Amino acid sequence: MKADFHNLAFQLFMNGLRFRYLQLSGRPGRIQALSLEITHRCVARCVMCNIWKIPNNVPDLAVSTWMDVLSSKYLSDLRELDITGGEPFLRKDLVDFLRSVTALKARNLTKLRSVAITTNGLLTGAVIEGITALLSAMAGKNIDLVVVCALDGVGDIHSRIRNVEDAWERVDETIRGLSALRKSHPGLVLGLKTTVLPFNVGELDRIAEYAASNSLFTIISPCIITQGRYLNIDRAEDLRFTPEQVAQMIRFFRSEKFQWSYHAEALAEYYEKGVMKKPCSCGFNYFFVRSTGDVLLCPLINRPVGNIGDAPVEEILNSREANRVRRQVGRLSPCRSCTEPGLERYALPYEGWAYLRLMRRKGRAKFLGLHAHMGLDKYVNDAAQSKGPLPPYP
Repeated sequence: MKADFHNLAFQLFMNGLRFRYLQLSGRPGRIQALSLEITHRCVARCVMCNIWKIPNNVPDLAVSTWMDVLSSKYLSDLRELDITGGEPFLRKDLVDFLRSVTALKARNLTKLRSVAITTNGLLTGAVIEGITALLSAMAGKNIDLVVVCALDGVGDIHSRIRNVEDAWERVDETIRGLSALRKSHPGLVLGLKTTVLPFNVGELDRIAEYAASNSLFTIISPCIITQGRYLNIDRAEDLRFTPEQVAQMIRFFRSEKFQWSYHAEALAEYYEKGVMKKPCSCGFNYFFVRSTGDVLLCPLINRPVGNIGDAPVEEILNSREANRVRRQVGRLSPCRSCTEPGLERYALPYEGWAYLRLMRRKGRAKFLGLHAHMGLDKYVNDAAQSKGPLPPYP
C-alpha cells in the first residue's frame, strides 16, 4: 500500500509537468471526462435557471449525432460520461442511447468507468424504469451508473424553488425507489445535488442529514450566474447572497456535515477572500456539448469553439479558437468566481500539483479517504494516462 501511495505521488508530479506543457502550447490532452446536455427541455421552472425558457420547437439532436461523437477514436481514453439537461428522462430514447454507449465499451470506450445522469427526479416512473433497464444493460461491463437527484430543500421549500407544486414528494419517491434498486445493484451510486440559493441557505443542515440517512453522497454548491450554461444573467440580483447568508455558508462548509472536504475548503476560502483558487483542466481533458451541438471547453464560459454538426470533435478541439480559449482557462473572469464542483474533480489528478499538495497536507489515510469519496481512482490508476497528448488533427 505504501508503494501504491508513492507511485500515485510520482504520477501526480509527472501529470503536473505534462499539464504545464499543454497550458503553454494550448494543445488538448486526452479527453477523460465529457458532459452532454442531451436536451434543453425540462418539467421544472427553477428560480435559478432559464434553460427551460428555450422554446420547445428547438429540436434535440438525434441519438445518431451523439453516437458519432462518442464513436470518435479521439475519445478512446474517456473515463467518465456525464448526461445532463434540461431533464434527461424527457427523452424517450434515453435508455436506447445509453445502451448504445454501453456497447461501445467493448470497442472504443474501453476505459469508460462511470456514466452519471443528473435528474430533477420529478418523473419517478420514467426514472425507475429507465435505471432498471440500464442496470441490466451495464451488468458485467465494469461501468458504475451514477444517478444524481437535484434536491434544494427537505419539504415544501424544494417545491417552491423548483416551481412545481409537489416536487418534494416526487423527488423523495424517486430517491426511495432508487435506494431500493441499489440493494441488489452495488454498481448503482446515488447522490444529491443541491444548488445553494438565498432561499435555502438555512436548509443545508437538513439536506445533509437527509442525505446521510439515505446513504447518498452530496454535491452542495452555490448557484452560478452565467450566460454559458444556465442562461440566468437576468436573475443575478435576485440570487445575490447577503453577508449574513455568506457567513451561514462558510459555517456549513467548514462543518463536519459537508462530505466533500476539498470543495468545502475552496468554497469557504472563496467567500472569505473573494477569489476562487482551484485547478481547472477544462478543454484539456474535459469539454461540454450543449443540446444545440455547440462545443464549450467550459460550460460556464460562453465561447463555443465549434459545433458537432459541422465538424468532427477532434477537429473542433484542435482548432485555433480552442487553443486560444485553452490558454486563458483559469484566468478569465468566470474562472475567478467558479463554484462548479464537477470541474475540479476532473482537474485535480490531471493538473497534478494541487492534488499533490493536498496529499502532503492531509497525510496518507485522510487523502486516500478523500480520493475514494470523490471517485478519482479512475483517473490515476491506468498507465495510459502517462501518455502524452494526441497529435493535432490534420
